[in-house]
Amino acid sequence: MAKIKFTKGELKRQRDALKQYKRYLPTLQLKKQQLQMEILHLHVLLAAKKAEEAHRIKSVEEWAGLLSDESVDLRSRVMPKATLTTSRNIAGVDIPVFKGVEFYQADYDLFSSPQWIDRAIELLRELALGREEMFVNEDAIEKLKHELRVTTQRVNLFEKVKIPEAEEAIRRIKIYIGDQMANAVGRSKVAKKKIEAAFAAEPSGV
Repeated sequence: MAKIKFTKGELKRQRDALKQYKRYLPTLQLKKQQLQMEILHLHVLLAAKKAEEAHRIKSVEEWAGLLSDESVDLRSRVMPKATLTTSRNIAGVDIPVFKGVEFYQADYDLFSSPQWIDRAIELLRELALGREEMFVNEDAIEKLKHELRVTTQRVNLFEKVKIPEAEEAIRRIKIYIGDQMANAVGRSKVAKKKIEAAFAAEPSGV
């Protein structure tokens, strides 16, 4: 605890600080709760997307033999050109929200290309889209986790340091001021008695 002054001015300052801490703490606690809930929500979505990805991979595996055909260039047709996102604010934190994926134009000769190429491109694009969505969700989770760590540190600072310190300072100052007032009253009484005794000891006039 920092050194405190045992004065009425310091007492007021500590009381004002305590009032501010207690007013701000619920806001931090609510923010912490909102961040935790959103992180949990995104983890559930991420788990669902991973399950979907596993299902898609099984579907793609059925095409594995055909996809090895070197005469067919699928890579350039299923690689994302751009990932489309927007943003959403959660408890003061802007996080990315997945909107979709833009792919390169899948130009190929319908007559010379295998009949299965359309379906293969569709499946591979679905797989790429799902993975891009997971990347965006993971990025959002990391941003929220960082803010949660900062918010948790602030909550702990208020709960475990600032509020107890202010309460202890107020207690000590009040005790000190109370003692000073009691001592002043005691000294006043002693002085009064001495004055009264001095008057009583003086000889009465003729």
